[in-house]
Amino acid sequence: MNTKTGKPKCKLVGCDGNVFSIIGSVIRSLRKAGLIEKAEEFREKAMRQESYDDVLILCFEYVDVY
Repeated sequence: MNTKTGKPKCKLVGCDGNVFSIIGSVIRSLRKAGLIEKAEEFREKAMRQESYDDVLILCFEYVDVY
């Protein structure tokens, strides 16, 4: 967990770029940090996004991507 932002860290750089893989990585990071409700909220919002870029933008709202 990043102490400055209060968000869990999530490694996406160099990982599978499939949108569903990215969503899964963010959900796992949130759950690992004990943020079960945030993980479900993220999943619901991610599935409603209209583009790949919109999902990536949403990721940055929930986790610190590295």
